[in-house]
Amino acid sequence: MTRRSDRQTNDMTKNRRAEVPEKPRRASLFAALLLLGLCLLLSGCHGSKDRTEFSVPEAFDESKEYEITFWAKNDTNIRQTTIYEQAIRDFEALYPNIHVNLRLYTDYGKIYNDVITNIATETTPNVCITYPDHIATYMTGSNVVVPLDELMDDENYGLGGSETKVDAPAKEEIIPEFLNECMLGGHYYAVPYMRSTEACYVNKTFVEKLGYELPDVLTWDFVWEVSEAAMQKDADDNFVLNGQKVLIPFIYKSTDNMMIQMLKQKDADYSTGTGEIGLFNDTTKELLYTIGEHAGTRAFSTFKISGYPANFLNAGQCIFAVDSTAGATWMGTDAPLCDISEDKIVEFETAVRTVPQFDPAGQKMISQGPSICLFNKEDPQEVLASWLFTQYLLSNKVQIAYSETEGYIPVTSKAHADAEYQDYLSRGGEDNDKYYSVKIDAAQMLLSHTGDTFVTPVFNGSTSLRDAAGYLIECVAKSMRRKENVDDAYMQKLYSDTKALYHLENRMSASGKTDLGPLPSGAKALIATLVVVWILILAYVISEQVRKRAKRQ
Repeated sequence: MTRRSDRQTNDMTKNRRAEVPEKPRRASLFAALLLLGLCLLLSGCHGSKDRTEFSVPEAFDESKEYEITFWAKNDTNIRQTTIYEQAIRDFEALYPNIHVNLRLYTDYGKIYNDVITNIATETTPNVCITYPDHIATYMTGSNVVVPLDELMDDENYGLGGSETKVDAPAKEEIIPEFLNECMLGGHYYAVPYMRSTEACYVNKTFVEKLGYELPDVLTWDFVWEVSEAAMQKDADDNFVLNGQKVLIPFIYKSTDNMMIQMLKQKDADYSTGTGEIGLFNDTTKELLYTIGEHAGTRAFSTFKISGYPANFLNAGQCIFAVDSTAGATWMGTDAPLCDISEDKIVEFETAVRTVPQFDPAGQKMISQGPSICLFNKEDPQEVLASWLFTQYLLSNKVQIAYSETEGYIPVTSKAHADAEYQDYLSRGGEDNDKYYSVKIDAAQMLLSHTGDTFVTPVFNGSTSLRDAAGYLIECVAKSMRRKENVDDAYMQKLYSDTKALYHLENRMSASGKTDLGPLPSGAKALIATLVVVWILILAYVISEQVRKRAKRQ
């Protein structure tokens, strides 16, 4: 047996001593990787916020020039354009260092699409008139929309703040129901600008000609009954009621609102605040069968199928026309804004009522109308400049002037109590322009029913759900007009197709609803961190395998 020399023994001892730290070093590396992953994991859970705070500057720097962009909608109403332009001039007189660039749109959908496009290029406007449903989608971008809580409450530059040059309302002077519509996830991301609801504009002359008395509160049963009674024709195939070849007794402009309000009145599911969807239920199906029945007789139709309700109403071809109170200036014999030729207009008495109800004693109607949001910029002073302009849009001068253009109402009690606004409301019928009676009746109706209004939950995807609600009605109405077989199998397929079309399939839960919408940013960060941790672990395992192979060789 060969004995090892002392040198060999010493070398082996040294090698063992040299090898001993390698495993602890590798274990330390592994532990470090895991620790890093856990730190990232915790930061994903707690360090990432869906909402980024905005710190209000201590003072507004009036020595610096600011250029802000303002996107708004004006419906082709030149008076609204004039009001915006005057508001900008008056505001710039108060703050000569702030310059406001106005960009007008004729459709809120176009504003929405342009904002989404500009988020990607970081070229969003500073101030935008939009809807909370749209804001919920804007907020999926990190730190895009400014949370307004601190801005509203700041004692210097908040609503009614001591350092502002704007005669803005105090926070408590904004109608609470309207302000609450601007709350998303427990925080304010907008302020209301104008509010409207839907109204039923009625040809009272036709209702009485058919032998009915128009009630103070319309019910669905009454509207369906009168509509069917109006379908009688004479020997020449003319409708007896109007002597014309065309008559659509009941036309609804916004079928998404129609379905949403019917479900609310029935206390049936639509959606929850967390985005769980309950639209596709048995109550919805029952409502669709009823709507389809009257669409099949041609007593009912929609804007998308037949055209603008006001055009039929003013031509004596409709009895019940449901549209926004903001559309009141298009409704009636003497409407100042009318899209049909003068020779087609017929004389009739126009009555304004709330939308049809299932329970007249517990009326429920949707609250709608534009709000104002601010987009974040690198310079907080620029955001503050935008906020000062936003407050000016809430001043009495702008609120009252804009509400007088259509059937909107101001969003503040301060404006409601203003002597100028009260005088305006008291003069309904003095002319067919500023004091057009139907427009003022529509505004008065909303003012008296503010407490009966409701809003739908807002979340990323709520716009798609709203579209789906209207789509169900449109599909059933078209199918019944084509004499297609609308039965339970049809409804089942319609539900399935609608969920797929609007990407709602994965949002349904056990009770017909599911989820929850897109993951919040914290959850996304958490998942990303887990992926990183497993990649690090895999990399470590692979490196160990490579090292062992190298050692064997």
